[in-house]
Formats: sequence, C-alpha cells, structure tokens
Amino acid sequence: MPTGTPLHPSAVDGLAMAVIFSSTAPLVLLDADLTLLAASASFCMAFELKGEDLIGKPLESIGQGEWGRPQVRVMLRATADGTTPIDAYEMDLERPGQSSRRLVLNARKLDYGDGSQVRLLLSIADITDARLAEKLKDDLLREKSILLQELQHRVANSLQIIASVLLQSARKVNSEETRRHLSDAHSRVMSVAAVQQQLARTSLEDVELRAYFKQLCASIGASMIRDHNQIRIEVAADDSFTSADVSVRLGLIVTELVINALKHAFPEHRNGLISVSYESHGPNWVLSVSDDGVGMPKDGASATPGLGTSIVEALANQLKAKVRVIDAHPGTAVSIVHAQLVAVDLQSDKSAV
Repeated sequence: MPTGTPLHPSAVDGLAMAVIFSSTAPLVLLDADLTLLAASASFCMAFELKGEDLIGKPLESIGQGEWGRPQVRVMLRATADGTTPIDAYEMDLERPGQSSRRLVLNARKLDYGDGSQVRLLLSIADITDARLAEKLKDDLLREKSILLQELQHRVANSLQIIASVLLQSARKVNSEETRRHLSDAHSRVMSVAAVQQQLARTSLEDVELRAYFKQLCASIGASMIRDHNQIRIEVAADDSFTSADVSVRLGLIVTELVINALKHAFPEHRNGLISVSYESHGPNWVLSVSDDGVGMPKDGASATPGLGTSIVEALANQLKAKVRVIDAHPGTAVSIVHAQLVAVDLQSDKSAV
C-alpha cells in the first residue's frame, strides 16, 4: 500500500482494538457519542468492571455512573470535534462504598484519514498512591522542621543556663586566673547560645541577614550590656540572603567580635558604640564589626592571639574569606572580606589590541 493512503475504518478499528487488548495500561476506545467500543483488561481490573458488560454502553453508564462527570463529557466531546485533546486532566473518581481514587486522563482523536468515523483513545492513570506518598513526604519534612527548630530552641536555652552557671562561678572564685578562664568559657558559651537562639527563630531556608544580625545583636546586648544608655549596638546590612549553614558561621563571627568589643573596648564604664555592617556585590561581600572604644593596645603587634581571634580566623577560612584588623582612631575595626575575582573575557578585547 503506498505511503499516505488512508486505512479503511474497519482496519483502523482492528488496529486500535489490538493495541488496547494488548496494553498493560488502562485504555478505552470511544466513538463520537462516547460509547465504549473496547476496553483493556487492565482498565477492567483497575476499576473492578466486567469487559463483556461495557461494550456498546455510554461511558457515563458504566459502573455506577461514576464516569459520567459533566466536565469529562464536555472535554471528550471537544476532543471528538477536533477542538482540543485532553492532556493530564486530574479528577477524583468517587464510587459508593469505596475510597476515592485520584486519576489522570489523557484523550486523543484517532486520525482515520478520511474522517468518516470518529474514534477517541482515552488513557487513565491512577496516581492516588503517588499523591499519598508526596503528602507523606511533605508531612515528614514539615515534622522534621518543627522538631529541629524545637531542638535548636532547647539547646539555646540549655547553653544560656550553662553560661549563667559559669558566670556565677567566676564571681565566686578567688583566683584571678581561674576567674578569667571561667569568664572566657562564659563568653564562648554565650557566643554559641546567641547564634543557636536566633536559628531557632528562623526557617531552615535561606536567612535574611539584616533581620538575623539585628536579632542576634539584640540578644547579645540583652544578656551582656547592663546600661544601654552607655553602650549601644547598631546594625546596618543590605538585603542579602544566605543559606542557614553560612549564616551560622557569620553569626558566630559577629557574636565573637561583638562580645570581644564589649569586654575590651569600653573599660571603666566608658560610653561607646559597636557597629555591625554587611554589604555584598554579587559573590563578593564584607562583614565588619567596629567600635569607637580605646582601640588596639600599644603592644598589640607582639601580643599572642587569643581564643576569640583563633575562632574568627577559623570561621573566616571556612567561608574562604580574609580577616582584616585596623586601628580606627578611635576604636578598632575588624572586617571579614570575601573577594572573588571576576573573569575577564579576553576574546572580546582582541579588537582593541
């Protein structure tokens, strides 16, 4: 038979029925009046129907009428008219005495060449179990998020209790060296507790840094500044967001530097201001913590770096950033700088050579 010669309708019906009867997927062949001409065994099995009782019946009359939804009839008739096929239409199949099933319908008008007879091929996919699995996954993720935030909250509270015990112990001991070690331990625990407390208040998604730093500094100030008219902490940050993992490191850096400024920059009840700023440009960003206190000690260059300095440098290395410390006259400014070189397209500059 030459290519392009239309098949006789009976031949097409025969081919369509052969495909349907051999299909492992639920398939139905309909005419223009939406009367069933054939149904696959998988369709009958999936929806508990007898094949011999279906042939020659309108789609809306099979079963207990559950297939006679007006929306489905309208769409199938539009498909039969050649207006539009049905693509992934979802519907709930409600049957008396049985659980609802979520189905996806696809329908196509078969091309007979001469168009003398209309045939529709309707396929049905049961996605009930897939939807239930998706819902279960979403519920588990939501439950995990709630449990993790609750855990973070409890850890933050526990750390604050430990910090309070360390501070009370530091006030009771007579040894100045022991008091200093306990005070340092208190600062370390407060550093982690402050970050943990803010994480408990944020989502597990990307973190807005401006709000995060403001809440973090407010928490530090509430626990360590006795007179807020004497010492203030200000935060200035752009609209940057970052991942929860990166925000933890940035938060620990801010906490270490702010606590260090509170301990050393304002001796003898000196008034002062601590400024925290963050600014980003593409992949490059700068985090700064500065104060207008007494500044760096005269022998600062020869002094051995403390634990706080080591912690800040280690965190900066994890972020692939550099630490810069300058004497701000007055005070001290510490910047964490992440600078990524932007590649230059030399090919575009060849014409200028």
